[in-house]
Amino acid sequence: QVQLEESGGGLVQAGGSLRLSCAASGSISNNVMGWYRQAPGKQRELVALITSGGSPNYANSVKGRFTISRDNAKNTVYLQMNSLKPEDTAVYYCNGGHFSPISYAWGQGTQVTVSS
Repeated sequence: QVQLEESGGGLVQAGGSLRLSCAASGSISNNVMGWYRQAPGKQRELVALITSGGSPNYANSVKGRFTISRDNAKNTVYLQMNSLKPEDTAVYYCNGGHFSPISYAWGQGTQVTVSS
Protein backbone atom coordinates (compact mmCIF):
# COMPACT_ATOMS: atom_id res chain seq x y z
CA GLN A 1 0.00 0.00 0.00
CA VAL A 2 1.41 3.36 -1.04
CA GLN A 3 1.73 5.88 1.75
CA LEU A 4 1.48 9.60 1.07
CA GLU A 5 3.13 12.47 2.90
CA GLU A 6 2.17 16.07 2.22
CA SER A 7 4.37 19.04 3.03
CA GLY A 8 4.94 22.67 2.18
CA GLY A 9 1.99 24.34 3.85
CA GLY A 10 2.20 27.41 6.00
CA LEU A 11 0.88 30.87 6.77
CA VAL A 12 0.91 33.35 3.92
CA GLN A 13 -0.69 36.69 3.18
CA ALA A 14 -3.34 37.05 0.52
CA GLY A 15 -1.72 37.29 -2.87
CA GLY A 16 1.21 35.15 -1.81
CA SER A 17 2.40 31.78 -3.05
CA LEU A 18 3.14 28.33 -1.67
CA ARG A 19 4.35 25.10 -3.21
CA LEU A 20 3.02 21.87 -1.77
CA SER A 21 4.68 18.50 -2.21
CA CYS A 22 3.24 15.00 -1.93
CA ALA A 23 5.80 12.24 -1.59
CA ALA A 24 4.64 8.69 -2.22
CA SER A 25 6.34 5.63 -0.74
CA GLY A 26 5.97 3.70 -3.97
CA SER A 27 5.66 4.20 -7.69
CA ILE A 28 2.86 6.48 -8.86
CA SER A 29 3.88 6.67 -12.50
CA ASN A 30 0.79 4.83 -13.75
CA ASN A 31 -1.61 6.65 -11.44
CA VAL A 32 -3.83 9.64 -11.72
CA MET A 33 -2.95 11.86 -8.77
CA GLY A 34 -4.88 14.64 -7.16
CA TRP A 35 -4.82 17.37 -4.57
CA TYR A 36 -7.79 17.81 -2.28
CA ARG A 37 -8.57 20.26 0.50
CA GLN A 38 -10.84 20.45 3.49
CA ALA A 39 -11.73 23.71 5.17
CA PRO A 40 -13.15 23.80 8.71
CA GLY A 41 -16.75 22.73 8.74
CA LYS A 42 -16.74 21.80 5.06
CA GLN A 43 -16.44 18.60 3.06
CA ARG A 44 -13.22 17.60 1.43
CA GLU A 45 -13.13 18.83 -2.16
CA LEU A 46 -11.06 18.13 -5.22
CA VAL A 47 -8.66 20.91 -6.17
CA ALA A 48 -6.66 19.48 -9.06
CA LEU A 49 -5.94 16.22 -10.85
CA ILE A 50 -3.09 15.14 -13.08
CA THR A 51 -3.21 12.07 -15.28
CA SER A 52 -0.37 9.59 -15.66
CA GLY A 53 0.42 11.36 -18.92
CA GLY A 54 0.65 14.74 -17.25
CA SER A 55 -2.67 16.30 -18.29
CA PRO A 56 -4.06 18.55 -15.57
CA ASN A 57 -7.61 19.44 -14.55
CA TYR A 58 -8.60 22.07 -12.02
CA ALA A 59 -11.54 23.09 -9.92
CA ASN A 60 -13.01 26.34 -11.21
CA SER A 61 -12.15 28.05 -7.95
CA VAL A 62 -8.39 27.59 -8.50
CA LYS A 63 -8.12 27.64 -12.28
CA GLY A 64 -5.48 30.09 -13.42
CA ARG A 65 -3.92 30.32 -9.95
CA PHE A 66 -2.84 26.77 -9.10
CA THR A 67 -0.63 24.41 -11.10
CA ILE A 68 -0.35 20.68 -10.49
CA SER A 69 2.71 18.80 -11.68
CA ARG A 70 4.45 15.50 -11.09
CA ASP A 71 7.92 14.00 -11.04
CA ASN A 72 7.52 10.26 -11.47
CA ALA A 73 11.22 9.64 -10.91
CA LYS A 74 10.79 11.06 -7.42
CA ASN A 75 7.29 9.64 -6.86
CA THR A 76 6.22 13.17 -6.02
CA VAL A 77 3.32 15.40 -6.98
CA TYR A 78 3.39 19.17 -6.54
CA LEU A 79 0.84 21.94 -6.25
CA GLN A 80 2.07 25.45 -7.00
CA MET A 81 -0.39 27.91 -5.51
CA ASN A 82 -0.22 31.55 -6.58
CA SER A 83 -2.45 34.54 -5.87
CA LEU A 84 -3.69 32.86 -2.72
CA LYS A 85 -6.97 34.01 -1.20
CA PRO A 86 -8.31 33.64 2.35
CA GLU A 87 -10.86 31.16 1.01
CA ASP A 88 -7.97 28.86 0.05
CA THR A 89 -7.37 28.26 3.75
CA ALA A 90 -7.69 24.52 4.38
CA VAL A 91 -5.82 21.33 5.08
CA TYR A 92 -4.49 20.05 1.76
CA TYR A 93 -4.21 16.34 1.00
CA CYS A 94 -3.08 14.29 -1.94
CA ASN A 95 -4.35 10.95 -3.17
CA GLY A 96 -4.46 8.91 -6.33
CA GLY A 97 -4.58 5.53 -7.91
CA HIS A 98 -4.64 3.58 -11.11
CA PHE A 99 -8.41 3.07 -11.35
CA SER A 100 -9.59 5.73 -8.93
CA PRO A 101 -8.15 9.08 -7.83
CA ILE A 102 -8.78 8.08 -4.20
CA SER A 103 -7.21 4.67 -3.70
CA TYR A 104 -4.90 5.19 -0.76
CA ALA A 105 -5.26 5.97 2.91
CA TRP A 106 -5.32 9.68 3.55
CA GLY A 107 -2.17 11.22 4.95
CA GLN A 108 -2.09 13.88 7.62
CA GLY A 109 -2.25 16.68 5.11
CA THR A 110 -0.57 20.05 5.25
CA GLN A 111 -2.21 23.19 6.63
CA VAL A 112 -2.46 26.24 4.40
CA THR A 113 -3.59 29.46 6.05
CA VAL A 114 -4.07 32.61 4.02
CA SER A 115 -4.48 35.84 5.95
CA SER A 116 -6.32 38.84 4.58
